Amino acid sequence: MQDDLSRRRFLETAGAVVVGGTAAIGGSMTLGANPPSGPAIKILAISTSPRKGKTTAAGLKICLEAAKAVDPERIETELIELADLSIPGGPSAGLPLAPGEKDDFPALLPKLTDPKVAGILIGTPVYFGNMSYLCAAFLDRCMVLRKSFAWSNKVGGVLAVGGARNGGQEQTLRAVHTALFGQEMVLVGDGRPTAHCGATLWNNKDDISQDEMGIATAKNLGRRVAEVARRMAGT
Repeated sequence: MQDDLSRRRFLETAGAVVVGGTAAIGGSMTLGANPPSGPAIKILAISTSPRKGKTTAAGLKICLEAAKAVDPERIETELIELADLSIPGGPSAGLPLAPGEKDDFPALLPKLTDPKVAGILIGTPVYFGNMSYLCAAFLDRCMVLRKSFAWSNKVGGVLAVGGARNGGQEQTLRAVHTALFGQEMVLVGDGRPTAHCGATLWNNKDDISQDEMGIATAKNLGRRVAEVARRMAGT
């Protein structure tokens, strides 16, 4: 009897808890409601397509626009394209650069470790159901960040662009997720109402502008990353 009374009191108390103006039990918590004030935060998007300015970059720009709209005064955004950079994977395995080989990864480190960065979006085209070689090399090189867990508790989201509507995008998202989990990041999907693994876009003849469903997932992903990053930075 005593156990039943204790359990009832616990449930009554829990039902009264409110987070951000919305009941935590018996209701859904909206991270975008009642935003906390605080310093500026940055959402960084990294396009790992070897083709500069194409559909992967276009998809990430949609994400960043949606992220910025969450809190225009507080949120800064930046897109980095790796297409023109040399990111050799060998150093991640302790191998020296080849004679004359260029390595642009060290120059990226100040941006990747900027304390103001609260959210990171990774975008990749889909090659044979997986990430691009440039994405794999970049994530391998980010192993150096894992030594100090520089990305720990950063909010992460992933975007994939495939050559077909069902061209391996979600499989690719999960492959990138696995690498980011190793960085102790907080990963989110594309959020409501689509609410799946991330942004999944269809490159139809080098164009994503007609992919209404894919664009919706990109907007939702950008918004979701910004909402969670803002909430975490404000607590």
